[in-house]
Amino acid sequence: MKEKVLVGMSGGVDSTITTLLLKEEGYEVEGLYMKLHSKPGYHEIHLARAQKAADFVGIKLHVLDLQDTFNEKVFKPFIDTYAEGKTPNPCALCNRNLKFGEMIKFADEVGADYLATGHYIKTDGKFFYMAEDDTKDQSYFLFYVNRDILPRLKFPLGERKKSDIKKIAESIKGLESFASQAESSEICFVETTYTDVLKDYVEVDNVGEVLDSEGNVVGEHKGYMHYTIGKRRGFTVKGAHDPHFVTKILPETNQIVVGKREELACNSVVLNNLNMFSDEVEFDTTVKLRYRTKAVECHVKIEGDKAYVDLKEGVFGVAVGQAAVFYDDDKLIGGGWIIES
Repeated sequence: MKEKVLVGMSGGVDSTITTLLLKEEGYEVEGLYMKLHSKPGYHEIHLARAQKAADFVGIKLHVLDLQDTFNEKVFKPFIDTYAEGKTPNPCALCNRNLKFGEMIKFADEVGADYLATGHYIKTDGKFFYMAEDDTKDQSYFLFYVNRDILPRLKFPLGERKKSDIKKIAESIKGLESFASQAESSEICFVETTYTDVLKDYVEVDNVGEVLDSEGNVVGEHKGYMHYTIGKRRGFTVKGAHDPHFVTKILPETNQIVVGKREELACNSVVLNNLNMFSDEVEFDTTVKLRYRTKAVECHVKIEGDKAYVDLKEGVFGVAVGQAAVFYDDDKLIGGGWIIES
């Protein structure tokens, strides 16, 4: 009897080619389109594309409405985190709770042995590994996925380059249009800027004071939610000749603290809500503190549900609320959420 795979289908080229590759490998394949956020007009377009891909490959496409769950577990925390003066990572929460949480439950309902997506990442069933295409690698956003389900995950694109995936689509009559579709944005429910999303729920534009590191008022800003740690524009600093960067956000008083670049350097972080794929409690490794940054060497000590991370070199622009993800070369060994820097 054929093994069955449930594929998360978004209507994009990556999930479409993933579905095709798995079918060609001889699996029994079914697709799942998940309605997550409630951006007007979004699902009509993407569901039609996913259905077109499913019809082309000759598989059944299920539709799961998860808008309420998404709202509770991803969207509301996104709003709340900015309101607290922190910087959220909604994709990592979505991957844990919805794409690899609700979707694995649905895989069980339809009797699927495996779950597959079009993510650029690799797994051996015990660990995640960075994708072959390092420009598309999504391992940082998958650090929070429950380790128990790793043996059931398949990522056919982990060994391939994005350019090759587009070429496959271009070469197949009926799928050419998928190759030229615009890339989906990093945060699916943010079309322009995150503040455009926030302003429907909280007061974003609220002029406040800019402080220096001594607590002196040196200028003004347009509302603390416009700023993340490391930002250097959009506020005034009286008499400043050097660039100033946001070093701290004080939501209670609607103030931001700014300083010169050297004041941004961070040498240690504390993490909570850890998700580790290794059972070691003290080790040397490398850590990424933002998605598009290089991993830096560090020493990690885990005590309870906290990790104390000493960085071997100063890192600039570290924001509370972001994910810190540990790598041993290309192997992802876990991570957590920055609560102090």
